[in-house]
Amino acid sequence: MSDPTRTAMPVTVIGAGLAGAEAAWQVARAGIEVRLVEMRPEVYTPAHSTPGFAELVCSNSLGSDRDATAPGLLKQEMRALGSIVLECADNTRVAAGQALAVDRREFSAQVTAWLESHPRVKVIRQEAIELPTEGVVVVATGPLTSEAMSRRLASLLGEEHLFFFDAASPIVEADTVDWSVAYWASRYGRGEADYANCPMNEQEYEAFYDALITAELAPMHEFESMKLFEACMPVEEIARRGRDTLLFGPLKPVGLNDPRTGRRPYAVVQLRRENRDGSLLNLVGFQTRLTWPSQRAVFRLIPGLADAEFVRYGVMHRNTYINGPRHLLPTLQLRSEPRMLFAGQLTGVEGYMESAATGIVAGINAARLAMGHPPLVWPDACCIGALCSHVSSSAAGDYQPKGISFGLLPQCTGRRRRDDKRRCQLERARQSFADALSELRASAAADTEGSV
Repeated sequence: MSDPTRTAMPVTVIGAGLAGAEAAWQVARAGIEVRLVEMRPEVYTPAHSTPGFAELVCSNSLGSDRDATAPGLLKQEMRALGSIVLECADNTRVAAGQALAVDRREFSAQVTAWLESHPRVKVIRQEAIELPTEGVVVVATGPLTSEAMSRRLASLLGEEHLFFFDAASPIVEADTVDWSVAYWASRYGRGEADYANCPMNEQEYEAFYDALITAELAPMHEFESMKLFEACMPVEEIARRGRDTLLFGPLKPVGLNDPRTGRRPYAVVQLRRENRDGSLLNLVGFQTRLTWPSQRAVFRLIPGLADAEFVRYGVMHRNTYINGPRHLLPTLQLRSEPRMLFAGQLTGVEGYMESAATGIVAGINAARLAMGHPPLVWPDACCIGALCSHVSSSAAGDYQPKGISFGLLPQCTGRRRRDDKRRCQLERARQSFADALSELRASAAADTEGSV
C-alpha cells in the first residue's frame, strides 16, 4: 500500500477563508500533508475582525438549502465530497426558513478547530508576500487579497486585477427591537416563523425612502467607476432606481400580513437571526455605504427599530478577482503554470458556497497533482462543473462574478415548460455528478492500492 505522505510533492494553500479551508481539508483527507498559510492575526483585511478561519464578513446566510434549487443542488454535491464548510454549518445553523444560516462565530471557531487539530495540516500564521517556488500551490487569498500579494499576482498574471464593490448589512440587538410593532412570521406562513418583520404604512415608507436617498454616503475612492455586484447592491442604490423599487426587492410585503391589522403592510423590512440564541438580528438586504451616523438616523425610522442598538453598521469593501477565462483551466489550474491553482472569489465566483465549492475542486486536484495523477475535470452539467466552466471559459471581454443558478447549467433542448426544463437540468446534473464522483472514488481506490 502506498504512503502518500512520503511520495507526494509539497502542497501549500494560501488563505484560510471558505475556499482555502476546503482546499486544505481535501488535501489532508487525501492523506497528504498541507501547509495552510493565513495572514490573520498578523495582518487584517478591512472587513475581517477575528483571526478565525472561514470568517463570514457579509451575511450569515449560506443561501437556499432546498433540493430543487441550484444553490441546494450545489450543497448536495459539496456534502457528497466531504465539505468541511457544510458540516460545520450544519452543526452551527440558526433558524432561517429554507435557507442555511449559521452562528458565524461558532461556525468559524469550529472550522478553525478542525483544521488546526488535523495531523496533516500545518497552520502558518503569517502574511504570504511571495508564492512558493516548489510543489503544488492553491491561491485562495479571497476578494480582500493583501496589497503585497495583489502586486505579486498582478506580476504573475501580467495584468491588474478586476474588481467590484461588495457590502455587508447592519446588525442590531434583538432586545432593543420594539416587539409591539415587529412580529415573527414566514412568507405566506410557509415553514417556521424564522424572520422578524417590521411593517410600514405608506406614510412611514415615504419618510424612510426620502431619508434614505438623501442621506450622507461614506466616501470611497473610485467608487463611481467601480462595478457593483447586483446581489450586494447597496439599499440606497436600489432605492435610487425608482420610488417603488424597494417594494419589489428587500422591502416587499407580500405574504407577511401584520397580526395587528390582519392585512398586508405597504412595506416590510425583514430581520434574520445572526447567532444561535437570536440575540442579534441582521437587516436582510440592507447592505449600504451610508455613513454610520446616517445609518443610525435612517434605519431607526423603520417601525420597530426606533431604539435599536447597532452592534455592527453596514460597510462596503472592494472585492478583487482575476480574469479567469484568460488564466484558468477548468481544473482551476493556472494555464501558464499548472502546479498553481486558484480558488474562491478570487476566481470570479460570487457567494459563500460557490467560493467553498471551488476550494473543494482545487483541493482535490492539488492532491492529485501532488501524487503525480492528472487533475479531474468536472462535467459542466453539474453545479461544481458549471462554476469551473464559468471561471475558465466565459466571455473574457465581459467577465464578472456570478453565483450558481440554472442559467449557468446547460439548457435542455426542445420545447418545454419552465418546470420541465428545471426538472431536466436537475436530473442531468445529478447524474453527471454521480458519474464524476464514481470516477473520483475509483481513482482514489486505485491510488490506495498503489496503482497509478
